[in-house]
Amino acid sequence: MDSKALLRELGLRPFKKLGQNFLVDARVLERILAAAEIQLQDTVLEIGAGLGILTQALAKHAQRVVAVEVDQRLVTILHEQLGTLPNTEIVQGDILELDIPTLLQDKRTGSVPPYKVVANIPYYITSALLRRLLEARCRPLLIVLMVQKEVAQRIVAQPSQMSLLAVSVQFYGKPCIVTHVPACAFYPVPKVDSAIVRIEPHERLPLPDEDIAPFFDLVRAGFAQRRKQLHNALIHGLPLPAERITPSLVKAGIDGRRRAETLQLAEWVTLYHAIRSTADIMPSRTL
Repeated sequence: MDSKALLRELGLRPFKKLGQNFLVDARVLERILAAAEIQLQDTVLEIGAGLGILTQALAKHAQRVVAVEVDQRLVTILHEQLGTLPNTEIVQGDILELDIPTLLQDKRTGSVPPYKVVANIPYYITSALLRRLLEARCRPLLIVLMVQKEVAQRIVAQPSQMSLLAVSVQFYGKPCIVTHVPACAFYPVPKVDSAIVRIEPHERLPLPDEDIAPFFDLVRAGFAQRRKQLHNALIHGLPLPAERITPSLVKAGIDGRRRAETLQLAEWVTLYHAIRSTADIMPSRTL
């Protein structure tokens, strides 16, 4: 699994602007595969196929692999190396711009099969990619993602360390850190350590679809001024008068002197219901 040697053989250099860092530790590859629990009937969306090392391993275990890579140079190599695999489709494009259901659609039936996501991506698109996957109309069965270690810790954080990212991910699924990955497991060696994160999307979300946007308006308001007590942050961040905020906090059983990072997801949901039941007027996309 010598990615460095393969790049040298092909006369390629990693593009820094694309955040390219190639995995060179076979043990980490095995941990990714184990975390994804690939079965023979699985459809897998791989994001950031790179040199195809993980793609090839996925293809041995899955029924179908759709491998997306943004770098046209690497797409050419992927076609040369993996083009003969009957269960693998190579797609050139930016995953943030591609329509995932169309990408995965079964050409025979026209339906989108249940699918898993495995991704080793540039870290600067982590939050945007998570939003795209978790908010998709066809959410994956499972997400296994290589992310920056500090971001992984934020995703799985618990009260006293919660963030908007933590609430956002935990609203849609159950995350856990599979293992930490040192910077030396990649070429070129990045400046930060990494972690493999596994996210199991919830079968049922805490709120119906029509409540999701206003719910996150509430959460964003709470985290917008993190040093403020929750009561004051909500007064400044929501289009509701103060006399609506105080009774809502009381109804939810939440001390308004607390700060946003101390609330559990369930408390945010309870507070959302309390505000909705207290307010008379609910403007579009607000509480």
